[in-house]
Amino acid sequence: MKFERVSAYALATLMGCATMAQAAGRDTISIVGSSTVYPFATVVAERFGRSTNFKTPKIESTGSGGGLKLFCKGVGANTPDVTNSSRRIKKSEYDDCQANGVTDVIEVLIGYDGIALANAASAPVFELSLKDIYLALAKDIPGPDGKLMANPNKTWKDVNPALPATKIEVLGPPPTSGTRDAFAELAMGGGAKQIDSLKALRGLSAEQVDEIKAAMAALGLPAGVYDALQEKSGKAPKGKKLFETVAYAVREDGAYIEAGENDNLIVQKLAANPNAVGIFGFSFLEENGDKVHGSQIDGVTPSFETIASGDYPVSRPLYFYIKAAHIGKIPGIQEYAMEFTSPKAMGEDGYLPERGLIPVSDAELRQVDAAVKALTPLKM
Repeated sequence: MKFERVSAYALATLMGCATMAQAAGRDTISIVGSSTVYPFATVVAERFGRSTNFKTPKIESTGSGGGLKLFCKGVGANTPDVTNSSRRIKKSEYDDCQANGVTDVIEVLIGYDGIALANAASAPVFELSLKDIYLALAKDIPGPDGKLMANPNKTWKDVNPALPATKIEVLGPPPTSGTRDAFAELAMGGGAKQIDSLKALRGLSAEQVDEIKAAMAALGLPAGVYDALQEKSGKAPKGKKLFETVAYAVREDGAYIEAGENDNLIVQKLAANPNAVGIFGFSFLEENGDKVHGSQIDGVTPSFETIASGDYPVSRPLYFYIKAAHIGKIPGIQEYAMEFTSPKAMGEDGYLPERGLIPVSDAELRQVDAAVKALTPLKM
């Protein structure tokens, strides 16, 4: 699996004085966002507070989507300075920022993470394929006639005869979570690609209207789905967009249980229920290795080495985003970013990899450092 190599951007030049003045009134950096990035940001913040004359930043775990929504609301002391994200900012979120006056957004790539499916250490290790994950958790799956039907699978054995006959009970993050977004794309989407009819739909271009509608009919998708996507975007949808509509939709019949943004709570519930499976970032698996263990996916166990190499199939980049209009007005934002992206923090032997962050390569780290010093805002 190949990671998208996205360089960090950093710390744009200040906006006009009138805009900057709106950010006054606070002397502590406000950070929101991803529960996955939260423990890494917390370590940096604590060290930053101890080793400088700045106050320790305040960090809230709101989920990636929730954090970006708060971040993009506008400029001023009542809005966050930084948001953590376990996925890249979406074009729609970037556009919201621009519309609300957050015109210069700084993107910083901090490393990589794996999304683990884990269960209690007292239970056997699950050996799953990406296809198993899709068939267990998708809202609709192809039936014997090839048409989509409500997911009938109640136990893991229903999904795959080689799996145990235990009830499908998966504790995972809500839709506001970047972990949920990445899991849907990498795990469920990866499994759906292994089903020929869905893979064929995904490969169709927007110009292949007749082929798309024929593939939809074969799957039993109503024409209204196509029309709704076209109306929403203002243009004919690609087969890929229709594929995502099917592949990324999580079942709502109780097999998947939204457990909030608190990954520690998921770990506690898994320890209490050996039959349940949980979804969270690799760092939480590392921290709680005495309570839970990770499932093999397509024969690969989540580990520092398999995620760094790209062999583990459910892996993703991690970021944080900075509001350039607050730099120089809220004390310490630039200095905090420099601490976070320093070799002593993000380097292979840094204190963040010791906490479970999968580091960028040496070449990428040099690019991150250079980009931070270049003060270049993100353009999408």
